[in-house]
Amino acid sequence: MKFRLFRRRLTISSPRMIVRSTLPWPLRWIAAALVLGFSAAVALWAFEFGKGIAGLDGHSKEELIQLRQEVVSLRADRDKAQSIANTSGSLLTAEKALREKMMSQVKQLESDNLSLRDDLGFFEKLLPTSSAEVASIRSLQAEVLSQTQLKWQVLVLRPVKTAATFNGTLEITVAGTQAGKPWAMTLPGGPQALQFQQYRRVEGLLDLPPEVVVKTVTAKVLEGASVRSVQTFRL
Repeated sequence: MKFRLFRRRLTISSPRMIVRSTLPWPLRWIAAALVLGFSAAVALWAFEFGKGIAGLDGHSKEELIQLRQEVVSLRADRDKAQSIANTSGSLLTAEKALREKMMSQVKQLESDNLSLRDDLGFFEKLLPTSSAEVASIRSLQAEVLSQTQLKWQVLVLRPVKTAATFNGTLEITVAGTQAGKPWAMTLPGGPQALQFQQYRRVEGLLDLPPEVVVKTVTAKVLEGASVRSVQTFRL
C-alpha cells in the first residue's frame, strides 16, 4: 500500500503542488522599492562619474554662454575692421585717381609751357637787330570756311626785345566781288585796339554777305594816324 502511494506521487496523476511565499506583500513592495532606489543611485553615480571623465561640470552652461558672447563680440570686431578696411581701400583708390589726374594736368601744363617757350624763342629769332620800335605784320592768314564766313589771323611783332607797350589799332579790309561787281568791307566794329610789347596774335571770324567772292584780305597796323605796317593776303 505504501509503495502504491509513493509511486502515485511520482507519476502524472500525483496531486498538484502550490508553492506560496513566506513574505507578506508589504515587505515585498518595500524590497522592490529598495532595489529600484539602489539601481537609481548606481545609475546617477555612473552618470556623474561619466561627466567627470568627459570634462563636463556644473559650470559648462555658464562657460558656453560666455563663449557665445565672445564669438558675437569677435564677429562685431571683425565686421568693424572689414568696414574700416573697405573704407580705407576706397579712399586709397580715390587718392590714387586724384594723384594720377593731377600728374596728368602737371604734364599737360609742362607741355604747354614748353610749347610757349618754343614759340617765344621762335618769335625772338624773327626779331631784327634794328633798334627801331616800329610794329610790323609778320604773318597774315585767311580762310573761307563757308559761303558766308571768313576766318583771319594776324601776327604782329616788335623789332626789339625790351620796349614800351605798343598802343595802336589793327584794321582788316576784305575785298572781292558780289554778284559780279566790286565789293569791299572792314570789320563791323571798326579797327581793333592793339596793345603788346613783343608780339601779339589776333584772329577772328567775319560774316560775309550773300553772293560774295573774297579775293584779298588786307591788314594794317596803325599807331595814331600813322600806318606802321601793311600786308595783303590773296585767296
